[in-house]
Amino acid sequence: MAVKSIQYKQYTFDLSYEILNPDAKVDLIILHGWGSNKMIMKKAFSPYMSGFRHIYIDLPGFGKSTCPIALNTSDVARIVELLMGHVNARKSIILGHSFGGKVALLLDPRLLILVASAGIYRTKPLSIQLKIAATKVFNFFGLKKFRSLFVAQDAKELSQPMYETFKNVVNEDFSDLFAKYDGHALLCWGEDDTATPLSSAQIINSLVKKSELKVYKGDHFSFLNNTQDISQSIEETFLKTLGK
Repeated sequence: MAVKSIQYKQYTFDLSYEILNPDAKVDLIILHGWGSNKMIMKKAFSPYMSGFRHIYIDLPGFGKSTCPIALNTSDVARIVELLMGHVNARKSIILGHSFGGKVALLLDPRLLILVASAGIYRTKPLSIQLKIAATKVFNFFGLKKFRSLFVAQDAKELSQPMYETFKNVVNEDFSDLFAKYDGHALLCWGEDDTATPLSSAQIINSLVKKSELKVYKGDHFSFLNNTQDISQSIEETFLKTLGK
């Protein structure tokens, strides 16, 4: 495991990363989801795909990486891209889970692996809309101590920069960007996913011209029980893209 200091917008981001199979010729960059870290992804995928150079990254503000300012997803992608330059990584294959899927898309790899990816906007239930409205009212009147009663579970106990980042990224709609992506994509989804439902996968599948959707039993983390099959599909899909 290593840490690289990246300068971005006059701030320093310390990014923690780990490289496996360092002599392999094809790069596989693996990005975790919101609230997660590289160790979860490493535990899942490190036993497989030994023909690829695995690069596991803690995204800014997660795991052992720092985040001194609020970001949006395009900022995160640019910071990852700067780290990729440091380790001489090519955009051969990039895998992203959940929030990491949006980052992976912006990096525009040759082969995009979307695992329960975020990026399709869904209208919030009325209960959530009421919580958002109540939070804004409390903030307006200087009653921020009540914030924890209304913020999303994913945002609780975040630092201020990460809370602002969460607000920036949670409602992004990447539909147009999915439609513009011209590479090959493999979509891996849990049939019982409630965080990024299967309907989102079906929309992405319809938007990305060269894409394949694989559905597994399980929820938002269904990949943890299906890593071997997903890994085999990644290898087979990458071979199909050679020369195309």
